[in-house]
Amino acid sequence: MNQVLASISAITKPIHTIYVKAFDANKYAAGIGFSTVITAALFFIMVILISLGDSGMKEDTSVKLADIVMPERQIDTFMTEVEKPDKPDEQPEDIAQPELDLAPLTGIDVSVAKPKPNFAASGSFFRDGEYIPLFKVIPIYPRRAQERGTMGYALVEFTITDSGSVENATTIEGYCSSKRPDDPEAEFRPCSMFNSASARAALKLKYKPKVVDGKAVAVTGVLHRFTYILDDA
Repeated sequence: MNQVLASISAITKPIHTIYVKAFDANKYAAGIGFSTVITAALFFIMVILISLGDSGMKEDTSVKLADIVMPERQIDTFMTEVEKPDKPDEQPEDIAQPELDLAPLTGIDVSVAKPKPNFAASGSFFRDGEYIPLFKVIPIYPRRAQERGTMGYALVEFTITDSGSVENATTIEGYCSSKRPDDPEAEFRPCSMFNSASARAALKLKYKPKVVDGKAVAVTGVLHRFTYILDDA
């Protein structure tokens, strides 16, 4: 170890002596020159190290994999055409419209009397009176009844509100017959074939509401009959 240190000292001592003399003469020039020498020495050392490194590298014997390319595939569909659903049965154009009996079945006289002023304490001039039908609705003749040639009627009970509309419509009874309902020889049997159509039609009826003491009031328990008759019967 001492021999190595002695050898290094023998090499660097002349350089150190030269650097000290140059620094004493001109410190700036000595610094620049010494930096240049050190940079050049480092550059040559790097070149030597790179050369030694390249020579020591082993040859690459690994096998490279070829690029994998997926071939184009044709996609087969299981269903080429979708079956369209059947069109719903259309309502035939020659459906006979039912005849309606819009007269209330409560036995109330709806004749219009002469107007009389009402000088009640409220100061209203509305004339008191019973409800009056204003708008009738023709229900849809049930397809099943038409195909079978069935006629009959249904009795609906509902409430007339203070605005004249109908609510809480309920079919309380229905009867069917193979003959016209107005035929004296017609024989009726209970059925529910006209119940739904009658209840829906009843909700569309419009009335002039009942007026009591100058104020419109609701009326419950109103009965109405829908009669169903085929034109070719």
